[in-house]
Amino acid sequence: MAPPFHEHIRTRTAVRAAHFVVPAAAVLVLLAGLGGLIAPRVAVAVGVGMSALWAAAMLGLPAVTHHDGRGPVPAGVHDRRAVGLLTAAALSAGVWAVLPLVAPSTSLPVTAVLALAGVLGVAGAMVLPGGAATWPVRFRRVFDGVGLGISLGFAAWLVRPVSAAEMVALPPTLVGATAVSIMIVVLLGVRPHDGPAARCGWGVVVTLAALTVATNLVVLGHAGAALVTLGVPAVVGLAVTAAGGAHRTVGQARPSAEPPGETPGAIPSAPWRDVRATEPNPAGYPLLTIPAGLGLLAAVYHWIVVGSFDTTAVALGFAMVGTLVMRELLAVSDIRRYAGRLRTNEAHFRSLVAGATDLTLVLDERLTIDWQSPASARLFGLADAQVLGRNFRDLLHPDDAANAQAVIEAVLSGDHADGPPALINARIRDGNGVWRDTESTVSDQRGVPEVAALVVHVRDVGERRQLERALHMLHCTDQLTGLANHRALMRDLLAYRRRAGQQGSLLVIGLHGLADINKAHGRDVGDTVLIEVGSRIRSLLGAEDVPARLGGDEFAVLTADGAVLAYALATRLVTLLMEPYHLPGVIVELHTSVGLAELSGGSDSDEVMRHADLARSRARQLGRDRVEWYDTDVEIKLHRRMDLEHQLLNAADNRELDLVFQPVVNLRDKTPVGIEALVRWRHPTLGTILPGEMLPIARAVGIAGELDEWVLDAACRRLADWSTGDDGFWLSVNVAPRELLATGFPDRVAAVLARHGLAPERLVVEVAEPWVAEDVPAVVAALAALRKLGIRAALDDFGAGQASLSHLRRLPVDMLKLDRTLMNAPTEPIVGPAVVEVVVSLGRRLGLEIVAKGLETEEEIDRARAAGCLYGQGFALARPAPAERIEAYLDTHRSERSH
Repeated sequence: MAPPFHEHIRTRTAVRAAHFVVPAAAVLVLLAGLGGLIAPRVAVAVGVGMSALWAAAMLGLPAVTHHDGRGPVPAGVHDRRAVGLLTAAALSAGVWAVLPLVAPSTSLPVTAVLALAGVLGVAGAMVLPGGAATWPVRFRRVFDGVGLGISLGFAAWLVRPVSAAEMVALPPTLVGATAVSIMIVVLLGVRPHDGPAARCGWGVVVTLAALTVATNLVVLGHAGAALVTLGVPAVVGLAVTAAGGAHRTVGQARPSAEPPGETPGAIPSAPWRDVRATEPNPAGYPLLTIPAGLGLLAAVYHWIVVGSFDTTAVALGFAMVGTLVMRELLAVSDIRRYAGRLRTNEAHFRSLVAGATDLTLVLDERLTIDWQSPASARLFGLADAQVLGRNFRDLLHPDDAANAQAVIEAVLSGDHADGPPALINARIRDGNGVWRDTESTVSDQRGVPEVAALVVHVRDVGERRQLERALHMLHCTDQLTGLANHRALMRDLLAYRRRAGQQGSLLVIGLHGLADINKAHGRDVGDTVLIEVGSRIRSLLGAEDVPARLGGDEFAVLTADGAVLAYALATRLVTLLMEPYHLPGVIVELHTSVGLAELSGGSDSDEVMRHADLARSRARQLGRDRVEWYDTDVEIKLHRRMDLEHQLLNAADNRELDLVFQPVVNLRDKTPVGIEALVRWRHPTLGTILPGEMLPIARAVGIAGELDEWVLDAACRRLADWSTGDDGFWLSVNVAPRELLATGFPDRVAAVLARHGLAPERLVVEVAEPWVAEDVPAVVAALAALRKLGIRAALDDFGAGQASLSHLRRLPVDMLKLDRTLMNAPTEPIVGPAVVEVVVSLGRRLGLEIVAKGLETEEEIDRARAAGCLYGQGFALARPAPAERIEAYLDTHRSERSH
């Protein structure tokens, strides 16, 4: 269970109080000795001994754990080696303080204890956290300390030779001075210098220095006030040592989550460690230079003054020289090892750079290339002679140099100091003279003394750019035709509107017949046709025009031309796309509908596309191979068409369909011989809609067959209701080609006639001549099936299609209804009447009844009668009328005939 917070505060308060109480008591004891209240040796023994025991106890205290609200935080972790050695050194200082009181006339035990304290202090300093981390470093620092002590001792000996009586103090002096020197050298390498570990070590130095001088006093027999006075620095040194060690019980940083001691062979973490000790530069300790120089100066002075050296001086001199030599040998060994490590690192660096996928360049502030990595020849084929000494801009493409210069100047001005490295996208000419797409990062290393330059890492991104372009092509190109797709067209449309000031036009092209080609010949043939369509469209466009495939059978063209030129272009496209497509083993044809919209007519690109598509839809409604120009009327008509398509589906159920009848009369006596049923749609809001508008809608929505059946049934019912008194009076109805060719159509017609009790010969089925040309054999078979049932057939609108005369011999028809264009030809040119006469003459030879349609004037009636037409139909003879009026009309003519 975690201790409460007040206990932690109590522990910290007790520790801080101990820092002041025990050293203060020790100093008071020493002051009492100076005042003569206590014997000097007793004061030293009590004061220093008490401080030594207190310091040992403080160093041996366990680490204190406190809580910061997130969990237990250990205040420190024991470094067992350092703590143990320093504790033993403190206890040795206490033993030294008691020895003069126990054995006042013996110098050997005091010197021995001093030596023991020095050895323990040096050993503890060696393993202090932040100090010497390896044994070679520790060994070198021992030599540095020994050399420092011997050099200073040699200089002191030559300057002031000691007497024979003072020779007894030489051993403790050398021992203490050497230990202090070694510790000073070691502590100079501790990082940080003001950390707890350094303070602990410096406390030991102060204590050993005081004990060394005090040992000299004891050995020489001086145990008075001077000895007591030296006890004060000894107590201070022990207090500092204890304070440095006790620092680990005060709030430290939270340790890492990794448990200590899990790494095999690792040195335990010290409570005072702030940074990890690193091995210093082997040439970075000139500690022997100044002491050796002082020794040399002292030797010169002694030679000049005395003229000779005694044995001790010679021994000290040889020891100093030997230490210096050994230190230099160690330094040479370290330098060689360091140089070997540098060579290894350099080899590793060169191998890494040579095998890198980036080219590294080093530039000075004038952007002159001072160095390039060995990878340059492998990656870019650039030799050093081609690059070194040249300006970096000379390698770049002229179009990219300005941007690169701006980026580098920003780097030189420090704009990228705190951010990521600056990036340059530029093309670089390689050794073969080819421009390569590259991406370079520029790093300012002018503040690094080892570099002091700009470092540029160049990477070849050609494959990536090529992949990006390929992905862009896939993203913006139709894969079948190679034209732009819908996404690319909308992007270019937006660019056109911005660049050309909304000048230009958009054409949307719809193909008709592609689905039939796919069904008849397969999708491969259909894809080949689409490819050819794309090629034909591209062949008519200029360099600034954009052809596109919107998907399926829809294409588009974006042009900068105005509406008039764009209309002319659309007309040429219609003409070109109508031409047959000669494919291997097959010839196919397509038809088109083209919608045109001006870019300025829409508020945005989507609206322009919508306008063009509406115009294309309108062109499709009006027929094939047409070009429609968008305006507001087009949209109104298109919406009307869409509404009618939806409403016509329910027109029959809503009783909105109606029939009107137009008589067919004999041109000689103008009596009615038959009647044609015409459908009308009585729309509740739009009024009467004529067949010219309604029948294309019925074919578009797929109800033309149902509409024809309704007309047939309603017309036959009316004919059965009329009592004409003439079984030869016939009824004609119009039938759509798809309904005529439907399976079972003759049987359905026969069933209607039987239901209303009408003879088959009284029904005439009319088929428009322009539709016959699409599939003549199928129409021949369907009409032949009707003729077997006794139902007559009529070829309507004869003369409006192509090669009309060639159909007459093949089609099993009984009646020929001439198109009104033949009857409306002017009389003065011989061509018009001659054609009518030829047609009528041919029809008579084939045994056909001839009906002249569209007669609107008496002149046209006379012309038809003169040409030999037996029957006529038109406004000049009788207008279409409802069933009730037609019934009255028939009654009137029947009455006239009876009179």
